[in-house]
Amino acid sequence: MIMGAFDNAAWLQHYAEWTPHSIDYGDTTLVDIYTNNLAVNAANPATYFFGKTMTYADLDAQVRAAAASLKAFGIRPGDNVAILLPNCPQHLIAFYAITRLGATVVEHNPLYTAHELEPLFQDHGARVTIAWDKAACTLEKLRDVTNLETVISVNMIDEMPPLQRLALKLPFPPLKAKREALSADAPNTVPWSTFISTAIGGDGRRMKFPEVSKDDIALILYTSGTTGKPKGAQLSHGNLAANALQVDAWAPDLGRGHERFMAVLPMFHSYGFTMSITLGILAGAEIILLPSPQLPLIMDILKKHTPTWFPAVPTIYEKVLAAAKEEGVEVNGIRYAISGAATLPVHTVSEWETDTGGTLVEGYGLTEASPVVTCNPLTDARRAGHIGLPFPDTEVRIANPDNLDETQPDGVEGELLVRGPQVFPGYLHNEVATAAAFHNGWFRTGDMAVMDEEGFIRLVSRIKEMIITGGFNVYPAEVEAIINQHPDVVNAAVVGRPRHDGSEDVVACVILREGAALDPEGLKGFCRERLTRYKVPRTFYHFEHLASDQLGKIRRREVQADLMALLVKPDQLRSDHHGDSATDTNADAHAAASPADAKAPLPD
Repeated sequence: MIMGAFDNAAWLQHYAEWTPHSIDYGDTTLVDIYTNNLAVNAANPATYFFGKTMTYADLDAQVRAAAASLKAFGIRPGDNVAILLPNCPQHLIAFYAITRLGATVVEHNPLYTAHELEPLFQDHGARVTIAWDKAACTLEKLRDVTNLETVISVNMIDEMPPLQRLALKLPFPPLKAKREALSADAPNTVPWSTFISTAIGGDGRRMKFPEVSKDDIALILYTSGTTGKPKGAQLSHGNLAANALQVDAWAPDLGRGHERFMAVLPMFHSYGFTMSITLGILAGAEIILLPSPQLPLIMDILKKHTPTWFPAVPTIYEKVLAAAKEEGVEVNGIRYAISGAATLPVHTVSEWETDTGGTLVEGYGLTEASPVVTCNPLTDARRAGHIGLPFPDTEVRIANPDNLDETQPDGVEGELLVRGPQVFPGYLHNEVATAAAFHNGWFRTGDMAVMDEEGFIRLVSRIKEMIITGGFNVYPAEVEAIINQHPDVVNAAVVGRPRHDGSEDVVACVILREGAALDPEGLKGFCRERLTRYKVPRTFYHFEHLASDQLGKIRRREVQADLMALLVKPDQLRSDHHGDSATDTNADAHAAASPADAKAPLPD
């Protein structure tokens, strides 16, 4: 029997000298990480929000007051409390107030509609919610159809510096527009200022907190639901603490009390939460909170308060580089940047490292793994185009999709399975989905990947997004990586266009660089030089925008649905549709995209 990279744990040979093969996690919880940091860094800055700083001691005072009020509202260990907030100091305070009580945080996107939130609230049953005041009207609609009783409303403006708060009160149209974008009236709610005052539960200074176990559920995050009904992934204190300790072991000299962490990714997303918040508290960092990943906000920070740690997604790095050049902004000083959610282009890595003097690598994770599973080493051993190596104590196996007990040979694609201390115990109220998610103790990611003989892993595609054309399997990510190397292409989504015979044509939806004209034959020629012929897109469609999630990750199934909606009405192919314009570039496309063809069922 030939031993492969998995059998030999070949990835360990590429670990940096400072990264151990195994970590002693003990019984560490998020509460332990919080209190240990507080004991050392109480006087150091904890948050930076539009220029205003708050020390860890000041933050803890509000955490205690908030916890006391939640206890007065009847919150006990094991209860679920929902949070619907952008990144802001109140979000951090609310999270630790809930966890210190032994209760569970349920994170939601504050921009969700009542229709999106209703089934989630019915599932987790939270009675108390801490929310952005602009979401109050949405939450009001849930009171009669869920268990929701109490809404604590947060006005982010209250945590801004005094001069900014004063300016936003002035009656000038531009300032009024900014004020309305940040805050709104929230009737029938408890204002945050009242919530953290002594009026409800006291200041909490002498409050005795319950013991919290590593097996207690700290956080529930709902999966996106793009492939079915959303499921609540339950992450324990042990899961989240382990992942923070793994990332900490991966990064060299992550200085305690001396780092500035950029929190541009939303806390309601597992990547943003672990990479900016949990790890930030562990490192005693000053956490720079941005309520949204808007480029002007990011550039303002880089001009005034350069971060040392900057987790983000490829599109953010690319926009920052372009804006820095245009505005003459220095970006040197950002030591580490770890990219996720989408393939990281090689040219972006080169340009970023040249301009910042730091290191940019790609990693991989998913909500159910807290989220990080693999990452490229922060050394010269890193490999562009790969998602890196398994973290300490993390096993990654590439399994035969037809027999999950069988490990694929090195270099052969299969389903990526994972097990480790960061992997969740299961979905809330969904034993069937939990059972389906695991195979003999291995979590099934649903991603197709390849592990080479040295243990480096390359992601191929989602299983459900695989395109079957002429009997061959085509993995969109592989084709997109090639198309995105073309100088005229900003971004691409490769999807299947259904045919009458049940198979699919490989097609590409592309966003072009400003001033570029679509050249389908040129794009095909570019792809043919780099791909087997059956993988080359048959048709290219020009889109102004491609459906993506809050992190900028392309949602291929939504792009496919948008394309099919356009193809149902060929006369709209050159007109706007939901903000997108698509141009058909294949001579036989109108025949292939007839209404009957366009209405064929989408692949699972």
